[in-house]
Amino acid sequence: MVSSGSEGGIAFPIPKGMSLSYWMQGVRASPLLDHRTTTDLPETADAVIIGSGMTGTLTAYELLARPNPPKRIIILEAREMCSGATGRNAGHCKPDQYRGFEKYSKLFGPEQAKKLLEHEFVTWSRTVEYICKENVDCELWVGDTLDVAMTAEIASRAAAVYNAYKSYGGNLDNVQYISDPMEAEKVSRLKGAQAVWAWKASTFYPWKLVAHLMNVCLSKGLNLQTWTPVTSITASDTSGLLWNVNTARGRISTPTVVHATNAYASSILPDFAKYIQPTAHMCNKVVPPRAFAGSKALQNSYGVLAPGGLYSINPRCNADGVILFGGSNPNQNQLKAYLDADPNRLFDDRLSNFKPVTDAVEDLTSTAFEGWDDGLPAPGVGPEYSWSGIIGLSADTLPLIGMIPDLPGQWICAGFHGHGMAHIFTCAPGLVTLMQGGTWADTGLPECLELTPERLARARENPNFGNPVV
Repeated sequence: MVSSGSEGGIAFPIPKGMSLSYWMQGVRASPLLDHRTTTDLPETADAVIIGSGMTGTLTAYELLARPNPPKRIIILEAREMCSGATGRNAGHCKPDQYRGFEKYSKLFGPEQAKKLLEHEFVTWSRTVEYICKENVDCELWVGDTLDVAMTAEIASRAAAVYNAYKSYGGNLDNVQYISDPMEAEKVSRLKGAQAVWAWKASTFYPWKLVAHLMNVCLSKGLNLQTWTPVTSITASDTSGLLWNVNTARGRISTPTVVHATNAYASSILPDFAKYIQPTAHMCNKVVPPRAFAGSKALQNSYGVLAPGGLYSINPRCNADGVILFGGSNPNQNQLKAYLDADPNRLFDDRLSNFKPVTDAVEDLTSTAFEGWDDGLPAPGVGPEYSWSGIIGLSADTLPLIGMIPDLPGQWICAGFHGHGMAHIFTCAPGLVTLMQGGTWADTGLPECLELTPERLARARENPNFGNPVV
């Protein structure tokens, strides 16, 4: 059973200051940051969505775009609009096309693993389709992403997973596999590369995509309330309105609540601490030197598979050329140890410039990118800034989507395990389908994503939070 505590959940105090991600630094003049549609908080609503990131905003967009939309939808945001995980990632929308097959097969069986990989490609396609169709100004890049294995052992393991997926019937027509190390080095521009897998992916400015969706929603009557943290949800004694959403600014009575808070879910749903755990993660902004600028700038995004970790690289090919590093690089384990020493740090995104993580980025660029250090150090070149974001680790590595057991009218789409960009553009619409009375089959989503009492029981008995999926 999952409960919505009368006293709220785990204490997630709002930091007095927060680090500004690369994306949030670039929109400091946007009035959406502290937008409040109405001066006072409405007392009632048809639906209240908690969280203004991609999940919450896309949920509102879908509700408003479909027939017979709710007349009064409110989005509550604890801080600035889209200041959570969506506004703090490295901007990489990379659908896994083979790498997760072994892990997902062990957890959910090979058929569900296959469906998950296919689902990620569909999600990526729909994201790009929407951006292009609506001409969203979010610096979209579409091109080849490269998975680069940096040792023979890693290459062998990755090839085994690739071949296992192919043998099971996985569609790998869109994936190019380069097994010759010399060719892998040439294609990837990484010294020591042993193998490369290439397929289509994207990078974009995630905050600006959410801002576009939010503006559409506001034009259709959405009420956005920033700087309004929810403290608890309690049963309502008002006929027909099941829940009171309580905040420091007042309460809203509503029959429908959507939890789109990802890592912060258990702040309102205490039982969800068993299923979704917060942990801070670091991204780095790096200004490339001349050897990787202009006509010599990187032309691919990357997942660099290195001993002890993975570097996710977004070179912003069609924008300013700044290279953003995310992923679970080999020194993220030192960050995890630092966080575990004080549990309050797990959800505190004020952290910036954590030296071991930046050192790992510098190590990769100086040892693997030919000519990177030529002429360095130089003012304005190299690692410039890093910031933290809070990942919602899921107990079985997948997001939880559906109605919360024993809490009729409360819904959740959260726990993206560091891989939300490859899930949300299908998961949020799927949630809306369920909210409107559709079946799980109507969502088109893999069965293993559905929130059920049985799934919660399995996750509770055998939690496997592990490393984020990147």
